[in-house]
Amino acid sequence: MAEKEQETKLVIITGMSGAGKTVAIQSFEDLGYYCVDNLPPTLLPKFLELMRDSTNNIHKVALVMDLRGREFFDSLFEALDILGDEDWLEEHILFLDAKDEQLVSRYKETRRSHPLAVDDLPLNGIKQERKILDDLRGRAQRIIDTTNLKPKELRDKIINAYTDEEKEEIFSVHFVSFGFKYGLPIDADLVFDVRFLPNPHYVANLQPLTGLNPDVSSYVFKWSDTQKFQEKVLDLMQFMLPQYKKEGKSQLVVAIGCTGGQHRSVALAEYFSKQLASNYIAHVSHRDIEKRKGH
Repeated sequence: MAEKEQETKLVIITGMSGAGKTVAIQSFEDLGYYCVDNLPPTLLPKFLELMRDSTNNIHKVALVMDLRGREFFDSLFEALDILGDEDWLEEHILFLDAKDEQLVSRYKETRRSHPLAVDDLPLNGIKQERKILDDLRGRAQRIIDTTNLKPKELRDKIINAYTDEEKEEIFSVHFVSFGFKYGLPIDADLVFDVRFLPNPHYVANLQPLTGLNPDVSSYVFKWSDTQKFQEKVLDLMQFMLPQYKKEGKSQLVVAIGCTGGQHRSVALAEYFSKQLASNYIAHVSHRDIEKRKGH
């Protein structure tokens, strides 16, 4: 396989069961990492081959490795030795830990059995796992004690540790245009109904076009009601987006709907996406743009 010219970052997330690996992998997803949960260490060499392929565009990878037996532990150390010989790869081990009492409390809250003590007391499994992971803990580049951390605090700690000058990129806004006749987007956080605006559908030469066409866009934006709507929504966004980000949300989905999802909603979704692109990662998609008659 051809080698990549750009160095790839690989973070291996491991540690005590119940210490927060699920929150950790979700945090790395928010940071734009390609994430794989619970990858067996025996598969790591094969996974490295796929990562090294120059045809993919993956440059940040996070893997959760749950060590649930001595055989996995031995395989991981063999895989880590392989990583040290890969000059195209920047590897890093994140070890999550917590005090035994807190881990026991978490298992009681979730009513789960410890993976190493399915028919035994959770504390016995925790002690066994800690002994198995002792050497790996010493090999980690970063150890986070989650004993007194809430999930949001752990997420903030990881984001602060693994982001650099691109911190603003961890929050994104996705504008989705849609047609009410086809139903509401199920993943929308905010929905704006723009059916009160003049409809290009009733203008003969605009009817077959979409809001991506400059003529349609000019028609939508020439009305004073549209201009007032633009101003008020942008003002609302400038107030709300920092609050959502502060609360810990990584993405906001804003749905803008008109009757068929072809003209007004498309033009406005494009407009708001461009307006916010200077301060946030802004995406735009048009769910129903191809559902008009003739497509």
